[in-house]
Amino acid sequence: MSTSSVASTTSSTSSAGLQLNSLGTGSSSQITGLASGLNTDAIITEEMAIYQQPVTNLQNESSGLTAANTQLTSIQTALQTLSADAQALGDPTLFNTTQAVTSSDPTRVSATSSTGAGIGGYQVSVTALANSAQRTFSYSSPAAADTVTIDGQQVSVAAGESISDFVNSVNSNSKLDVYAAATNSGTIVMSNRATGDTGTGFIQVSDTGGALTEQTAQAKQGQDAAFSVDGSGPLTSSSNTVTNGIAGVSLTLTGVTTTSGPVTVNVAAPTANSANIESAINTYTTQYNSVISQIQTQLTTPPSSTDPTVGTLYGDPELQDLMSSMRSAMSTSGSGLPAGLANMIDIGISTGATTGTGAVSQTALSGNLSLNATTLESALASNPSGVQSVLSSWGASFSIMVNDQADPGGTIDSRIQGDDAEVTELGNQISSMQSALTDKQNTLVQQFAALEAALSTNQSTASWLTSQIAALPSAA
Repeated sequence: MSTSSVASTTSSTSSAGLQLNSLGTGSSSQITGLASGLNTDAIITEEMAIYQQPVTNLQNESSGLTAANTQLTSIQTALQTLSADAQALGDPTLFNTTQAVTSSDPTRVSATSSTGAGIGGYQVSVTALANSAQRTFSYSSPAAADTVTIDGQQVSVAAGESISDFVNSVNSNSKLDVYAAATNSGTIVMSNRATGDTGTGFIQVSDTGGALTEQTAQAKQGQDAAFSVDGSGPLTSSSNTVTNGIAGVSLTLTGVTTTSGPVTVNVAAPTANSANIESAINTYTTQYNSVISQIQTQLTTPPSSTDPTVGTLYGDPELQDLMSSMRSAMSTSGSGLPAGLANMIDIGISTGATTGTGAVSQTALSGNLSLNATTLESALASNPSGVQSVLSSWGASFSIMVNDQADPGGTIDSRIQGDDAEVTELGNQISSMQSALTDKQNTLVQQFAALEAALSTNQSTASWLTSQIAALPSAA
């Protein structure tokens, strides 16, 4: 028997049909099983799936922690905004007093005050409005370049320049003290940029080129506004916006009162600016409701059996405690506050009716806040300093409570940092286990390859022996 022929056959058969791939390449390892008849690729795949399950569990855990941290970070940011809104309720400037100033006929006289004024009603009569001096000119496009001098300032006029171009050059020249208007294709009216009486020597114009020719009959001297307050005066002003009529009040004169009679200007007593206070409270309640809704959504979203990133904060006890504390704070009375103004409910901030005879709403059942503006305005009218004390005291204590959770180093922040560290550690474990699984797969592939090679060798030897026996001469 020739051993060389056996060795040659074994070598060629054992290496045929084998294709080995490592774990995670996206292609399955293939060992054809020519010798054993086994689906060795499926066997390895199923066995590796068993070994892979602990890695999958860690990956799901890491994904869940990452998703939870995303939600916690969002809640933390929203709480920080809410804390700032609560602190703003105690801003002293929010309670700076203002005085309402009204006019019985704002089409003729309007009034405002920015610094405060004497309380009471004032009778304002207007006999004349301030206007600017004017001169009117006929305009002809010059045949040659021209120069027009207006109150000592020169304006160049190009040959053939249109009336609209000339008007634009005047109005765009900041050195001039007049404006120009083309009232028709051949007429220009120049007006002083400032109103008021300028005397007879107004708007001096010279033109040697003949582009402008004055219509002298149309010249109009500037005029001061003339008015009186409570019959005193007469008073005058070069402008129709006057500050010398009622101390602390700016009057804008827009019409004479010679036929309609005096206009009454009322200056109310200084009061807290309820509109500003309501706006600050509404900003707070809107953010509060948003935070409560955000937390409720996370607490009530159940986990998913297929998606580890869903329901990661379902029933979270720390968030439940936080929401309970926020709700309790709304009805907690502060110390040292005036009678009848002990908490936010006393100034009109509450969840509204959830039981009883009041109108029940889903937002009230959810704990959303709303502002009763009538209650707030009544409290401001009767005790503005008491309302300020309530908002300042409550805003400070609520902000401290929220900051304990949301500030850097707070409960939520510490939790996020801890989860981040755990995600990093899980990543290290997963990488280590993946490396071990790759080695395990390679070992299995090599073992099955060796098995196939050994079986192939035995089969080749058996086949050779059979052929040799068959070739022996039969017995006589």
